[in-house]
Amino acid sequence: MKVDFQKIFFISLVLLITVIFFGLIGGFFLALFWAVIFAIIFHRRYEQILSKMPTKPNTATALTIGGILLIVIIPIIIFGLAVFLESEAIVNTITESTEMIEEQVEELQDQLPLNDKQLRHLGITSREIETKIVEIKDNGIKYLAERAISFSQNILSVVVNFALMIYILFFFMRDGKRLVQQLRWGLPLQDQKEIRLLKRFESVARATVKGSLVVAIVQGAAGGLLFFLLGIPAPFLWGAIMMVCSLLPIGSGLVWGPWVLVLFGKGDYTGAIILLVLGAGFIGLIDNFLRPRLVGKDSKMPDYLVLLSTLGGLYWVGLSGFVLGPIIAALFTTCWYMVGQEYEDRAYQQVVTEPSAEELAKGK
Repeated sequence: MKVDFQKIFFISLVLLITVIFFGLIGGFFLALFWAVIFAIIFHRRYEQILSKMPTKPNTATALTIGGILLIVIIPIIIFGLAVFLESEAIVNTITESTEMIEEQVEELQDQLPLNDKQLRHLGITSREIETKIVEIKDNGIKYLAERAISFSQNILSVVVNFALMIYILFFFMRDGKRLVQQLRWGLPLQDQKEIRLLKRFESVARATVKGSLVVAIVQGAAGGLLFFLLGIPAPFLWGAIMMVCSLLPIGSGLVWGPWVLVLFGKGDYTGAIILLVLGAGFIGLIDNFLRPRLVGKDSKMPDYLVLLSTLGGLYWVGLSGFVLGPIIAALFTTCWYMVGQEYEDRAYQQVVTEPSAEELAKGK
């Protein structure tokens, strides 16, 4: 058998360049991913706008992206203003508490030399305690500085990726059909299989985003209302935080759980019990009840697979995993279904074409 070394070399070269290219753009994977997701979700709206101005695809694309920005930015501005107003009081309280702690530490430092006799029987000295207090203060300042730098870097990264996503989205929205045709042309699959995989990707992306948004809004609204009725300060702020936390595995429990302990500590046992019961029995179950049904119904995946793939996606890539996880799971099940269908058809053809035992006997 003659080995085609040129073909092997060419395929190896293509694979190598492909791996290098994906490694090159790997840092911007999430920007590319979300550009694809938004292009899928809003492509129908783009087609509607384009139908009214068929000779101006750039204008139609710009109007579509402008609508996306309004949908995203206006809620962010509203939430930002409300959260800022409510968080201002919390920041002031924290600042006052910090100043009080610093005053108490200074008073303790002033009193330490007078307590050497009392500390001597414990095997320590006031100098050792004073050194430890200074060390704790220095470590605290260092930690806050590191967190501030990390926060600034994260904000810059988010801004850069968001701008890149919008830029890429323009071309994905305008040239989406042509890009899909090029992708189908490059895939070494039958047309039927290519169409099935692409439609699966689209349906699961739509279902996952829709389901996650509904869950986030319902959990945030329910949690904020409950906090307001219980008299917990800044209910709008905590409701907004619950909306974000609804994308995490533990979900809104990250918010209402600590407040149960706070209410218990304040002696408000009735409020703590109400928050615990409604938080665990109602708010906490919204995610488990709604997400599998909203995502699973439209994506045609079982509830347990939606849950497992969502958790796996969150663990793998962070918040973007709530969309990426179910998409990968859907493509996985679809690919294996096509494999089974392929071998089933081959087995059937083999059974039909092979002679039966009676025919073999007659042939003899």
